[in-house]
Amino acid sequence: MAGALEGIKVIDLSRILAGPWASQMLADFGAQVIKIERPNKGDDTRYWGPPFIKEKTSTQPPQAAYFHSTNRNKQSIAIDIQHKTGQQIIKDLVKNADVFIENFKVGALARYGLDYPKLKLLNPNLIYCSITGFGQTGPSSERAGYDAMIQGEGGLMSITGVANGEPMKAGVALTDIMTGLYCSNAILAALMARNHIDKGQYIDIALLDVQVA
Repeated sequence: MAGALEGIKVIDLSRILAGPWASQMLADFGAQVIKIERPNKGDDTRYWGPPFIKEKTSTQPPQAAYFHSTNRNKQSIAIDIQHKTGQQIIKDLVKNADVFIENFKVGALARYGLDYPKLKLLNPNLIYCSITGFGQTGPSSERAGYDAMIQGEGGLMSITGVANGEPMKAGVALTDIMTGLYCSNAILAALMARNHIDKGQYIDIALLDVQVA
């Protein structure tokens, strides 16, 4: 049986967990997800373990269970976004894509011509989702954001742990996973809205916003 998102193409320029979790859900629903990774190394989570599905050998890197649990049903391509050739490949992919997901620091992709204002000129119907720690604007927008620090600043640690004890991090990267869920829901809503307004949208998702929500 065809998936609900069959025919939808997603370009995934995100790394680690929140973005990949969102794109994995879209892939599970039937979308074609093309994951863009760094040449030679790939996503950091390829090396996060144990456990490993396959151990490192003299010719092959390890295959971490973490990576496979967040990137199933995807295609992968290695592209160096710092080079003009790599940037052009991504732009060519975007021309026929429906969704673009990234989790770089605010303004980072503008240096490579891969920000929303540039890409929507190539594809006005593109749904562009940016994931950051603190959002695109505001006093903390330029700060990097990671799950553990957001759990602390957002208050989750204050309700985790033993009674009358110190704040404690949740056992899993809960903020990242929740952010991925919010992202996939927002993208699905934008895809539905596109049927009515006939254009794409920009989605700004912040880990802190998700944690507080």
